[in-house]
Amino acid sequence: MIATNDTSAFYDAIAEYYPLFYRDWQTQLEREGLGLRAIFRNKGVTRVLDASCGAGTQAIALAQLGFDVVAVDPSAGMLRKAQEIAQQYALRGSLEFERADFVHLHELVDGPFDAIVTKGNSLPHLLTDAEIEFTLHTFHKLLRPGGVLVIGMRDFAPFMEARPRFIPGFTHDFEDGSEFITFDIWEWQDGPPVIATQNLYIVEGKGNKHTAMKRQVIFRPLSTDEVKVVLLEAGFEEITDQPDRSERVLVARKPLGAK
Repeated sequence: MIATNDTSAFYDAIAEYYPLFYRDWQTQLEREGLGLRAIFRNKGVTRVLDASCGAGTQAIALAQLGFDVVAVDPSAGMLRKAQEIAQQYALRGSLEFERADFVHLHELVDGPFDAIVTKGNSLPHLLTDAEIEFTLHTFHKLLRPGGVLVIGMRDFAPFMEARPRFIPGFTHDFEDGSEFITFDIWEWQDGPPVIATQNLYIVEGKGNKHTAMKRQVIFRPLSTDEVKVVLLEAGFEEITDQPDRSERVLVARKPLGAK
């Protein structure tokens, strides 16, 4: 299978800025680690696959807490940034980085894993039904019986009626007087399936002199209800849905008797 949406150029371009997409990067790491540890509690989780690690928001946080993590991402730039950030922390667990997208994941990593994590709205980068189904079946195969899958994604359902164009991002003011500003302009294309294009603008500068960068990436605006249906069809059970700041977090388990 060939992935229909190559996101690497977008994420390579923004990798250096990634920690600035959060109000406080250190706090975000701590929140991610504690949130995932709560989900994993009493489930026998030691070995974790982060299938879309980005700059390491979840993978580094988990390794800090003593989990053994295999962190995978298709963006070489994001992997370099994650490795750079990981070197700044004393990691109690192990952390291994690999490069692959969802549809080639099964060719690169070996299970079983106690848990698989994909957060940061990565799953909606898959544009076709076949890719979504294939990926969730891959996760099922890579998990041990009783293993846990955690999907963090934007629930696009509330956006489908209004289809907003402008979405604000973050601003940072630095001690030297310079600024860092982000915002999105979204484009919506009727399908089927509907396709949403994020135009990310990054503005940097000081005083009256600023520069702007625009980068573009494509999503299939999935609802969490749509993903729950595919999870059930892939053989998962005990599916829950909970808020997590800008995302919804779906948690599902592979049945104990499953192969």
